[in-house]
Amino acid sequence: MPVPLSGEARPVPSVRPFRQFVVKVHSRCDLACDHCYVYQHADQSWAARPKVMADATITTTARRISEHAAAHGLDEVHVVLHGGEPLLAGRERLRRVSEELRHALAGVCRLDLRMQTNGLLLDDAYCAMLAQEDIRTGISLDGDRTSNDRHRRRADGSGSYDAVVRATRLLGSPPYRSAFAGLLCTIDIANDPTAVYEALIALDPPRIDFLLPHATWDHPPPRPAGDDGATAYARWLMTIYDRWLLDGCRPPVRLFDSIEATANGLASFTEALGLGSPDLVVVETDGEIEQADWLKTVARGAPATGFHIDRHAFDEAARHPGFLARHAGPAGLSGQCRRCPVVQVCGGGLYGHRHRHGRGFDNPSVFCADLFALIGHVRRTPRSARSRPTEAPAPPVHVLTGDDYDALAAGRGDERAVRALLATELSTRRVLLDAVRERIGDAADPALSVLIELAETSAHTVPGVLSQPCFRAWAVRCLTDPSATPALAGARLAEMALAAAVRAGGSARLTVALRGGSAHLPSLGRLVAQDAVAADLEVRGGELFVHTGGAAYAVREPPDGMRWEPLRYLHFTGRPVAVEDMDPFRDVYRAPARPRLTDDEFDRWRSALTAAWHVVGTRHAPYAVATAAVLTALTPLDDPEGNGLAHVDDHVFGVLGLALAPDAEALASLLVDGARRLTTNALLECYAPAAGPRS
Repeated sequence: MPVPLSGEARPVPSVRPFRQFVVKVHSRCDLACDHCYVYQHADQSWAARPKVMADATITTTARRISEHAAAHGLDEVHVVLHGGEPLLAGRERLRRVSEELRHALAGVCRLDLRMQTNGLLLDDAYCAMLAQEDIRTGISLDGDRTSNDRHRRRADGSGSYDAVVRATRLLGSPPYRSAFAGLLCTIDIANDPTAVYEALIALDPPRIDFLLPHATWDHPPPRPAGDDGATAYARWLMTIYDRWLLDGCRPPVRLFDSIEATANGLASFTEALGLGSPDLVVVETDGEIEQADWLKTVARGAPATGFHIDRHAFDEAARHPGFLARHAGPAGLSGQCRRCPVVQVCGGGLYGHRHRHGRGFDNPSVFCADLFALIGHVRRTPRSARSRPTEAPAPPVHVLTGDDYDALAAGRGDERAVRALLATELSTRRVLLDAVRERIGDAADPALSVLIELAETSAHTVPGVLSQPCFRAWAVRCLTDPSATPALAGARLAEMALAAAVRAGGSARLTVALRGGSAHLPSLGRLVAQDAVAADLEVRGGELFVHTGGAAYAVREPPDGMRWEPLRYLHFTGRPVAVEDMDPFRDVYRAPARPRLTDDEFDRWRSALTAAWHVVGTRHAPYAVATAAVLTALTPLDDPEGNGLAHVDDHVFGVLGLALAPDAEALASLLVDGARRLTTNALLECYAPAAGPRS
């Protein structure tokens, strides 16, 4: 049955909302790029569609987006004007699209309006309109003249480089700079990566996106012959990454930033990486509702859903199997992907790149070897490779905008605002580490030597150690509790150093004093050896061994008298959430921390939290993004009453002390409320550090 258009919110159906809407305002292009996924791949449906989106379709699309945002309580939607080439729709039509969207969404949610263009038609009048309408515009450019004109050519075969560079400089000039979103570059390994990078940064873009060419296992990307061909795209990107580090990581590069973010447990900034659920839908010029454009590379009709903007609401489209298939997290990946050590970062790669005839999408990415090599390189790259200032760097200055502060305080912050808050917490932890090092003196030396060496060989080691849930609780206890001896503090630092070596794939060997018969390695697990007072632990090639009786044993298969208990993770929010039921520094709440959950109890937690998160997404949708971004770990608590509870502590930001509530609705409320209190505590610390404890 068709869903009527309405300005009123209705009960929210049990679907994950779309937050990104790609609106095809024009279906033809004034370039004839031979790598275009719209015109040069399996799906040729563009040929039967109208060139320009009709006025009535524009109006209906705007109202449908507003209806969807209101039904799900979204704070913001992202709309991308696309094609073909959207500038061919004409300046006044694009202005009308902007006005229709803003009118429909007024009082409903914020609009982040963007456009992707080849830039050929940009002039002062166009740029002025984009700035006036706040349409953030990205321009497609593949690098220097040779690189760009290899593929981005006009129908007569002439290159587009000069016209695109002219347009980029115009849009990036002071009067229109606010409308410049960045540059998008499609990778061709036949091009010189350094020449490509230098040509792009010479135009001073606010951001660069590098896009792997769209390909499948049936139509793989071009590669050179020989063993090196398997990672040719990785090596191309590594060259740019190393240069980018030397340039101080400016401008931001979405691919590199996403690898760093997902490696540290945050969300990816691109659907080509990470385990986050996709939230993008396409509206074609004729009003057809489709899946992402890159599915055009798979087969004729692959992006189609059968839904139309005139007859169907976006909630109906969201139930299409094509969208639902990508909401399964790790369970939706191939067996090879699920077993991969970088799956949390890679996420299986772009969904379309996994396709193979006869097996569908149950495969790793056709760029699997490239992604594995690139992720490893980013995680191993020496911190010393970054730009080397001539004097000591100033302490970082963290800034939250007024809008970010208000949204975070209300529990509705977006990913950007939460990342800014996380950066302030990381800086605080660096200060605490320095203070602990000074207090415990020589006891810190062995572990610090390992950490310093790892910091030079893996860019993410120290942030990864400092971001562990109970780091701050340990540091504060070292500094304030007289019973925290330097030897015990040094033991914890050794555990952190060994965990960092495992994460970095490095090597280290340290003796760790056991507490309660166990050594706990943050983010990994604990080795239990009840009859020992110390353990001789070694990391080789990223694997942890224990030395005893003159032999070395992998801790996953320990000798008699020892056992290894891995830290377990849940993925109910779409990203890993650690269940901290072993860390000796976790017991900081008003209710006692529970001992390690049994397997049956852990399964019950998984089921209960999955059900609760469904409620969060439907009944508390405005808070879902911030809640997922803030929650990195849960500490199970005792709850004799059995009613459920959620506690927070100043010193374990991102960790919620939790006891399960008797039903999903109550548990969802505990999650949202707990995440809001965690965020509020962090904000209060930023602005009122002298305040007393808060819970």
